[in-house]
Amino acid sequence: MSATDGSAALQPRKFRFAAGGEGNAEEGGARRFVKLAQRAEELGYDSFMIPDHLGNQVGPIAALGALAVATDRIRIGTAMLANGFRHPAILAKDAATIDVLSGGRLELGLGAGWMKDEFDKAGIAYDRPGVRIEKLEEALQILDVLLRGRECTFEGKHYRVDGLKGSPRPRQGPRPPIAVGGGGPRMLALAARYADIISVAPPTNSDGKLLLSGITMDSTIERVDVIRRAAGDRFADIELNWTITMILVTDDKQQAAEMALGALDQGFPPNIEVDTRLTVDDILESPYLAIGSHEEIAERIRAVRAKTGMSYVGVFPTQMEAFAPVIPLLAGE
Repeated sequence: MSATDGSAALQPRKFRFAAGGEGNAEEGGARRFVKLAQRAEELGYDSFMIPDHLGNQVGPIAALGALAVATDRIRIGTAMLANGFRHPAILAKDAATIDVLSGGRLELGLGAGWMKDEFDKAGIAYDRPGVRIEKLEEALQILDVLLRGRECTFEGKHYRVDGLKGSPRPRQGPRPPIAVGGGGPRMLALAARYADIISVAPPTNSDGKLLLSGITMDSTIERVDVIRRAAGDRFADIELNWTITMILVTDDKQQAAEMALGALDQGFPPNIEVDTRLTVDDILESPYLAIGSHEEIAERIRAVRAKTGMSYVGVFPTQMEAFAPVIPLLAGE
């Protein structure tokens, strides 16, 4: 069954919109970060997500605590915590506390961790991919129990928990939603078994660069099909997210797409491996690029949902203002 056929068989989810925060920690950056979340709330975004890096950024757990009291409506969360940085029992305690403080607005995003140099600089073991995915699967099982306020006894290959009861009891029931992101088939299949929200990302090479071939509509549909097959009966309960990496508001989307192709030929952006040649149509149809007028971008997002079932749209903080006029065009749909 294709993603188009499957998504047509399900009632489409209403759109939601997430803004991501970089949270530069220097020169008052942490305070500006709070203002950025408040601005996202004013602009009508549904959620505000914090990344997890050991460089020049705010600490995500402490920042979530601040946002819990500095915002009123917007949901707050992480995209994505590196599992290797924290034991799941400790993370469950912090996450439950934040959910209580925020009045039940937490979305907990968790990944296997992918920036090797951060692990190396911190002296934290950076395991091979298979081991990191094993650890993430065990962590998700532990979090599922503890975030329901239940007693957890778990004996795994990498983690052991002996009779620990989850506390405090989160405000959300049965627990705060858990998000997992990935681009490769193994990570997507893992997410399909455990996550409430799945962030569908382009796959990466061994150096962590995004593969250009992964931004096409056809490639995205294939990744959603991986999730569908692995999720089985629970697929209808999973919310699918993706992040638009470039937004170009223009009256000439054809010319803008040609410029984007030219930039790729010149090696920009540097975090992408050009492993295939794309056409202008590939660029304009990609879920990860938004080019055109605000109305055209809104129509493109509708088309993405129709073809893939993805409905939870993310944008980077630098493009939060540029995308904001699209939100009222799609709100409530």
